[in-house]
Formats: sequence, structure tokens, C-alpha cells
Amino acid sequence: MIVVAGEALIDLVPQGTGALAALRPALGGGPYNTAVALGRLGSPVAFCSRVSYDAFGEALLDRLRETGVDVSPVQRGSEPTTLAVASLDADGSAAYSFYVDGTADRLFALPAALPPGTRAVSFGTCSLVLEPGAGAYEALLRETAARGVFTALDPNIRAGLIADPDAYRARFKSWLPSVSLLKLSAEDAEWLGGTPREWLAAGPAAVVVTRGGDGLTAFTRDGGAYSVPGERVEVVDTIGAGDTVNAALLHGLAARGALDEAALTALGPEGWSGLLGFAARAAAVTCSRAGAEPPYAREVAL
Repeated sequence: MIVVAGEALIDLVPQGTGALAALRPALGGGPYNTAVALGRLGSPVAFCSRVSYDAFGEALLDRLRETGVDVSPVQRGSEPTTLAVASLDADGSAAYSFYVDGTADRLFALPAALPPGTRAVSFGTCSLVLEPGAGAYEALLRETAARGVFTALDPNIRAGLIADPDAYRARFKSWLPSVSLLKLSAEDAEWLGGTPREWLAAGPAAVVVTRGGDGLTAFTRDGGAYSVPGERVEVVDTIGAGDTVNAALLHGLAARGALDEAALTALGPEGWSGLLGFAARAAAVTCSRAGAEPPYAREVAL
């Protein structure tokens, strides 16, 4: 079982150009998309979050159930669902503004336990920024790592939500001793102001940096650096592409029996090339269609 911990929200995606373009609601949130992608790829997966009882919340849970995701760890609340308003530039890249005050996911509380058989837990995005829930997710990260469970982190920076960038950067560094696999975009890396080698020295066994259409590079604690090019595809938008990479990495590691730090370090050039290539192919499928629509296992070869 892979558990994905973090927010579920509604993306409002413009259907045209201009400030007053019609907005289409789409199910989203970085961790939510990762859980859906893992389910579509065939991994046993559970979602750990706090979701509203409103109509959006019900729709979010319905999709998880339809995808085979275990929703038993989901907490519920009467507060509304978080909204993220997307804007797309000419190449389909998405930026977001958020409506988060008083929403259900912000009140996430540390769970008493995770599902039996949990082998890995994935964290990231808004859930590690917005208090008081961020503190509970952080505690879950530390507790999970202390028990020897494999942990993955994608900070997926949303700068507009971070009131004190320097404080967040310091907090990010404090998480690294509890992280097995750090995945982040080149843009995230630039904003955080560090390097893969610096982050590796602080704790993770591997760091994967994504560069959009230019591909992915994995850096390992033993000094390795392994790269693959991006898959060429006609991009509709990039919503959910990074989340698909998260899911593909975890799914691929599970298939290789490498959801532990020693096995991750021992993958070597051939193992990393296959894993990163799979992640690149999966992300390309997501980019080829509108919204966060990750591939099913039949659409991408492992």
C-alpha cells in the first residue's frame, strides 16, 4: 500500500482567453492527482486527507473510489472545498491563485494510524504550507520516517500561498532528514535556492529534478546522476504532469521492489533509466489531454 497525504481541491480551469473566460471545475490538488495516477497505474493506494461534505467533496471522493483508491483514511468536515483558479500561458503551463480561508483540508489532524501494509507515504504541495493542517502533515512525515517507512516529498511550490519564504525554506530543510525520495521541478529548485547535492547531504537517498519537456534527472547519495529526455507530445496543458511523475516514480519503485533507501541507492544506471523513462512517458500522456488526466497502466509501458 502506498499512502498519499495532502489536499484535494477543485481547479477552476479557463475555457478561453481573457480575465472573464468561462471556468470549468476539475478535480485536483497535487496529492489528490498523485493518488488518482497511482490508482490508474494499478498500485494499491490510499488517500489521507480532510475533505468537505459539500458537493465538490463528494465528487472528489467518488473519483477516488472509481479509481480504486482506499478512502478510509479520509477525514471529513462541513467547511467548503478549497478552490484553485488556473491560468494557462501560450505553451499550456499553469499558474494558480487559491481560495483557502476556512476550507476543509486546512483542518487535517494527525491520524492515529495509517492503513495496514503501508510501505510508502507521499507528501507535498499546499498541505505543507497552510496551517493548522501543515503541522499535522509534518508530524505525520516525521513519525512515518521514524518507523522506517519510505517517504516521498514533492514541495510543488505555490509561492502565492507562502507568506514568509525564508521561514518556509528553513522548514523545508528541516524535513529532509525524514525524506527518502525528493522530487521537485527545476523552478521549485530555483525558488528554494539549494542544489540536489546539498539536499542529498541532508537526508534523501535520491533527488529527482524535472525540467518539463527537457526531461528528468535523478541524483543519488553515492554521487550518481542519471538523465532521460522528455517525451515529445503535443501539449494541451501541464496540469497534473508533475503529480503523474510522482505516481510513476513510486509505482515503478514498488514494481522493482525498491521502496526502501538501500534498494533505491542500488538501482544503478539501467534501473534509473528505466524508471525515469517510465515517468517521462506517463507525464507526456497527462500533458496530451486537458486537465489532470493521468494515464492508465494500459497506456504506458513500465
